[in-house]
Amino acid sequence: MTRFLPLLWAAFALALAVPAPAADSDPEDLRQFRSETQEARYWDLLGQLRCLVCQNQSLASSDAELARDLRDEVYTQLVDKQKSDEAIIDYLVERYGDFVLYRPPFEPTTYLLWIGPFLLLAIGFGVLATVVRRRNRAAEPALSEAERARVADLLETDSDEDSRA
Repeated sequence: MTRFLPLLWAAFALALAVPAPAADSDPEDLRQFRSETQEARYWDLLGQLRCLVCQNQSLASSDAELARDLRDEVYTQLVDKQKSDEAIIDYLVERYGDFVLYRPPFEPTTYLLWIGPFLLLAIGFGVLATVVRRRNRAAEPALSEAERARVADLLETDSDEDSRA
């Protein structure tokens, strides 16, 4: 046992001396760009493209495996193949459809997507106006002619008493 104690201490010291890989290090941080403009284009493209798994995150903010693969593809197309932004977007749309775009084009297949929120808002205002009108009608009690005459008589009697006082 005493023979293994120095070996155990040496292994422990060696384990402390070897730096552990950073848990939050991202291999994407190691990407090399030819210029700052190219890097800005890369991040701009990632902001325009949607993660197909997460659905409300851009490729830039998603941690999904597919998003990493798509970021790799954008990087390859941009840096290695030196394609334009439009060519990269066209390639991804051809492969994955308009769903990969955060702002899909305004065409017949996406009309409801673009106009739907405004339609829902208009319907909501219509329902609100109808409810308010019905409440206002319900608040006005319908009086018969006899009741109206009685109210008028009471009001006259009340105003006559006020003028005498």
